[in-house]
Amino acid sequence: MPKQKLLNIGFGNFVVAARVVAIVNPTSSPMRRLREDSRQEGRLIDATQGRKTRSIIVTDSNHVVLSAIQAETVGQRFSQEEAEDDQ
Repeated sequence: MPKQKLLNIGFGNFVVAARVVAIVNPTSSPMRRLREDSRQEGRLIDATQGRKTRSIIVTDSNHVVLSAIQAETVGQRFSQEEAEDDQ
């Protein structure tokens, strides 16, 4: 069975890197709407540990994951995972 790469989204929380579709900034109105819609539909995973949401991660299963780590930082970690896969 192939080994799954995990993406660290902060505070000991991880998502499977291959399932990530988007990493976005949560400040725009469409992203706030996405967060509320997913909360109402039971697709929201809050991994902020009570801190301010700084990034929203959308998965291929249509789940929405909230993280307290900046979107740029999560994106850099994601890029590092892909670079390691290429080696």
